Parts: sequence; structure tokens; C-alpha cells
Amino acid sequence: QVHLVESGGGLVQAGESLRLSCAASGTIFSINAMGWYRQAPGKQRELVASITNGGRTNYADSVKGRFTISRDNAKNTVYLQMNSLKPEDTAGYSCNAVFSSGLEVWGQGTLVTVSS
Repeated sequence: QVHLVESGGGLVQAGESLRLSCAASGTIFSINAMGWYRQAPGKQRELVASITNGGRTNYADSVKGRFTISRDNAKNTVYLQMNSLKPEDTAGYSCNAVFSSGLEVWGQGTLVTVSS
């Protein structure tokens, strides 16, 4: 069983930065990839960024050049560095882990609010 705990959300002004953290605990050896998703009020959940065990990353077009996903294997933690934040980045951000079996686990989410 794996648990994901996110942290780092908050209220910032446009142009500022935040770093989200997602700490994984439990049976994590079979995790293939981890990612960050977000969902704004009235909108569908979307993939923000993902990273595989091999370090391959993928980003939504809307965040390319501003957000960076990384992982610290020693700490079993994935980070999302968010720079040049925009009001449209306001959303609930959730961490996701995908196992080799296809099983997915989600964290509880953290709220990011960007004021203009």
C-alpha cells in the first residue's frame, strides 16, 4: 500500500513561485511514474507534469518553460517547481503514482491560488 502526501500549496501573487512536494511512503518499488494533476473549479482535471522512473518528463503546453518536475529517489519525493505563476494556474493540485500493474494512487491534494 502506498500513501502520497502533498504539501507546498498556498496563496501567491502573479509572477511568484511555489514548490509542491509529494512524499510517497509504503510499497513504492513498483511505481513506474509519478505526476501532478490539477483541477480548477468548473474544469476537467488535467495533467500538469509527469516523470518516469527513467527520468523522462512530460509537461502540459500551458506550463512548459515555467514548471519543472523532479524527483529525489532517496527521499521518495517528487517536486513541482512552479515559476512565473499566473491566475489561470489557480487549482487544486494532486499527486499521482502509477504502478507497473496499472494501479494508480492519488494524494489528497493541495490548493494553489494565484492572485492577479
